[in-house]
Parts: sequence; C-alpha cells; structure tokens
Amino acid sequence: MRVSHKRIGVLLVCVCAVVLVVPAFHAATQAPVNYASLFGKSEMMIPMRDGVKLHTEIYAPRNATEAAPILMTRTPYGISNPDKGVSNMLYRYADMVPDGYIFVFQDIRGRYGSEGKFLMLRPIHDAKDPKGIDESTDTYDTIDWLVKNVPHNNGRVGLDGTSYDGFLVTMGMINPHPALKAASEQACMADTWLGDDFFHNGAFRLSYAFEYAPLLETSAENYAFPFDRFDLYDFFLRLGPLSNANAKYFHGKIPSWNEFASHPNYDEFWKRHAIAYGLKEPSVPNLNVAGWWDQEDFYGPVATYERLEKVDKQNLNFLTAGPWNHGGWGHGPGKSLGEIPFGSDTSVYFRQKIEAPWFAYWLKDKGKLPLKEALLFQTGSDTWTSLDAWPPQEAKTRSLYFHEGGKLSFEAPESSAADAFDSYESDPAHPVPYRHPPVDMTYPEDHPGSWYTWLVQDQRFVDERPDVLTWQTDEITDDVTLAGQVTAKLFASTTGSDSDWVVKLIDVYPQKFPQDWKLSGYELMIADEIFRGRYRNSFEKPEPITPNAVTAFTIDLHTANHVFKKGHRIMVQVQSTWFPLYDRNPQKFVPNIFEAKQSDFQVATQRVYRSQRFPSSVEISVLPKAATQTATN
Repeated sequence: MRVSHKRIGVLLVCVCAVVLVVPAFHAATQAPVNYASLFGKSEMMIPMRDGVKLHTEIYAPRNATEAAPILMTRTPYGISNPDKGVSNMLYRYADMVPDGYIFVFQDIRGRYGSEGKFLMLRPIHDAKDPKGIDESTDTYDTIDWLVKNVPHNNGRVGLDGTSYDGFLVTMGMINPHPALKAASEQACMADTWLGDDFFHNGAFRLSYAFEYAPLLETSAENYAFPFDRFDLYDFFLRLGPLSNANAKYFHGKIPSWNEFASHPNYDEFWKRHAIAYGLKEPSVPNLNVAGWWDQEDFYGPVATYERLEKVDKQNLNFLTAGPWNHGGWGHGPGKSLGEIPFGSDTSVYFRQKIEAPWFAYWLKDKGKLPLKEALLFQTGSDTWTSLDAWPPQEAKTRSLYFHEGGKLSFEAPESSAADAFDSYESDPAHPVPYRHPPVDMTYPEDHPGSWYTWLVQDQRFVDERPDVLTWQTDEITDDVTLAGQVTAKLFASTTGSDSDWVVKLIDVYPQKFPQDWKLSGYELMIADEIFRGRYRNSFEKPEPITPNAVTAFTIDLHTANHVFKKGHRIMVQVQSTWFPLYDRNPQKFVPNIFEAKQSDFQVATQRVYRSQRFPSSVEISVLPKAATQTATN
C-alpha cells in the first residue's frame, strides 16, 4: 500500500497491494511514451459542499479534435509525482490513452494535498443531515465541478479504481451524479468484517491490519512499522495477546486499531462501513473485477456482483475475474503468478480486450460490450470463458466427503460408528504458518516480498505438521470443472470452548509433470477460508462452543472457476491456526479476544467427524463440459 518515491520504477498503490507499473512503451520503437507531450496538466483544489477543497490533477489530451469523456480515479495514496511532473497514475491507463480521455486523479479528503480530516473507510452519512458528507457526496461534487469547468468534455464521466480506490468507486455509485455513465470497481472492500481486509468471518487479520492501520493513520506519510526482526511469525508470537499492541506500540494513538478492539463482533459499526449499507439497485453500468488469488480483497468484488445481480433490472452489472493477485490485472503481462503459468498474457488481455472496450462503449459510444455477463479466466484449462450468468445455472452441487485413511471421495461415508473421526492437537503457542517461513513484511521496501504470491505457494510445507488434517482423492480419471460456489460443511468438536477452522481446497499435480517439472506434486490452493467458531449461529452475538460436543460449521469458501485435470488429485486440508495472517484464538471463550490474557490461551484437541451421521465434506459446483463457452479475442 505504501508509496515510496525512493524505489525504482513507478509505484501505484491499492488498499492492499503495492503495484509496480512500468512506464508505457510504443510497440514499434520500444521508446517510453512522453505523456507530458500528449497531455496538458491542470492542478485544482475543487470545493466540496462543506467548503473543504480536494486536490485534483486533470490531464486533457493536447490537440484534441472532439470532446472527450472524463475517467476519474480517487485515492488515499497520493496522486502527485514527487518531481511535480506527470502523475505516475497515468501509466496505469496506457492502453486507454489512444482512445482519447480526460484523466482526473484526486486525493481524497484529509490525504496528501487535500483539505479536511481523513477517516478510514468513511461511513455513509446520515441522510437526515443535509450538510452530511461522505465519499459519495465528495465524488458527486467533484463530478459536478468537472463537467461544468473542464473544457472540451463530452458530459460523461467514468470511475475506475482498485482496492481502496475500488471502494471509492462503489461509494460514487451511491446516489450517483447524472453524468456518471460507467464504473469499474476492482477488488473493492465490500465488507471488511465478513471477508475483506481486516476480518474474515470474525477472525482478525493480524499481520495485515497491524501494518496497514498505522500506515494510514500515523502523522508521517508512508509510515512503515519498525519491526525489530525479519520473521514476523516470530515477532507476533513474541507480541503475545492482542492487548499488547496498544500497551507496547500504539498507545491508543491508532484510531482503526482502537476500533478493531472495540468492535470485535459484526455490529452496526461494521455494517455502516459495508458497501451493502448504501449501494442498492444498480443505476450505473459497473464492471466488477476480481483476482482468483487476490490476497486481500477477493470477497469484495464477487459479493458486490452477486448482491447487485439480484436486483439488476437493467442489465448493468457485470463480472470479470482472472488468475491474478491483488491488482495484478493493472500491470505487467499476467503470464504467471509465482510458479504457476497461465499460457497467455492475461493482464494484457484484460486491459486491452475488456477494460478499454468497456469504457469506450459507455463513454464514447464506440464498439460493443466486451462481455455479455461474466467473462472469467478458467484456471487449470487456462482459457477465458464467457457465461450468461455467474454462477452458471447448469452447475450441479457435488460433495467431496472425508473418509478413513485420509481418503476424499464423492461417495458418502458408510461408517455408522459415531466415533469415526480424525483428530489433532491445536496449540496456540505453535500455530500453523500461513506461508513458508520466514514471514516477511507485507510491504517491504528493500526486497520483493512473498505476500503477493502466498496464495499460490505450494502447500506441501505443512504436509508433515501433526496439526493439519489432509484428505485427498485418488488420481481423477476425467476432468472435474468447478464453476461456482465452494462450501465446507464440517462436523467437529473441540475440548475448548472456542475454535477457529481453516479449510483449504487444493489441486494436487501429478508426481511426474513433464510440462513443467518444478510443478511435479505441487499442491495449489483453489479456495480457502477461516471461520471463528463462536460465530456459527450469529455474527452479531458470539457464543461459546460446548466442549466435546459434535457441532456443525458451515464455511463459505467463496467461488472459483477451475478445472481439476485428469491425472490430478483433489485435496482438502483442515487446521485451526493460520498465523500470523490471523490472530490466535485462545480456544477458551472470552467476551473479546482483543482483551484476552496470556492465561486464556490453551491447547485443544480437535476432532473432525466422517460418518453417516456426521458426514464432513466440501461441496463444490461442478459444470458439465458442454455448458462452458470459450471466449474469443
């Protein structure tokens, strides 16, 4: 997230990922494009309805022969180049520059050059307050000023942005300005308690939130927490209970951290911050963009699409997803992620074949829509697939059941024994790492970092841990096409009174894989999630788990578009810690884990049942081959 002007290259930042953007080159000459010669730059302080002025840079094409639409991005991360030249943000839209746009970039309220007070994920203002402001009203007021004051605009405005900037796009669609004619929220944070940045199903994203909150809320811009060691797995173990964060480091001066600690449950505070609170029936065409391996905000764009789709009466709601990490579609070729190749330049395809035509259609009456509803990259087969609906109606739910001996099968268990289970001991003092140690900073300045690709990291690094349960199929004899929802249905018990459950759906490559030998036996996560057991009945009202009682847990592993190829295996892993991405559950129920003491943490024995009566499984949506339509260029 943090922009460092000392680093080589051009850095753009989303809420969650630092995105390296290479300056645009002309295809024939390979010479850098001189945007200063193509655009005239204006720098304005645009007034809002409450008198606060927001710093804005406007780039109008030189020698334009016709009126142009405005494409705007609003951000908390700073729009200005340190040498006061052309904003680095312009390079993100190299593939749209030839189409002719007026590009507008704006520092949001309280950040960098803008006036006012910054609030993390500013909530929607009370509609009863005529003087109320929020990101929606700031967007409205900015658009209103732009269409009235920027010369040679055609009266149409588009909003585009990724992550926090994507959240700002969705806010702009609440009571939108009449000139707003197209939007693309990309990796927006739809709900930061249910499934985006700060919590997932009540489990707190410790390492990420610990770095991000002071990054935005410390007086020094681009602040980096001064960790005293490289391995953050070790640092956060030494930190101890969450209460030590304020006691040792923050001292009550980081507002968001205080809010995390004050609102551990899904209360009105979090609901008011969620997009669903204000964004209702779509009235602006919106392209929702997601990355299958987005390490920060995969939940947001898919949840936003699914919720709006239920009330989309005008066919204005669309979805595209590809094999990317957070914001990966906005830069580079996208030919691979980590060790996983995709056989084509997927990010280039998005920018040239989806994003550019999308805005040209709505803002310039040019060409045709690049997708009819959902245009998704299908991993495994490495093809773009075009669908009339997502998830596809033709998909059928099938259950992968857990069996004795680590077997996984579409056949239901036959054991009638009530005590048919697998078990492990979960010790908060020795939690399972979420990626191969050492765990470095989320956004290091002096090395590439492994945060960006951890979701595609080979899961064999936990295979021998005694606190991770594994079940896998035999080699599958035909392709299995997963297209849609993935849901874990666990029947489990714990000797404690609270517990976390982590479930991972994994594609296991053949032990001999001559197409790419380094992938032989590779264990690639396709879907995953964590669930805090206290919220099994209500996210609003947590309650203890009855020790040693078999309890049902339903865990949303979200959605995927993936082919498990013939000769591969399908694997499921279950564990109770995922550290330090998520905080440690004491495994003893306490009212607020942020206030837990060291003495509250205890070892627990976990049992996952696999009998006729308690058939633990992972449900997947399986699509017949004939139902998928391959997209063409």
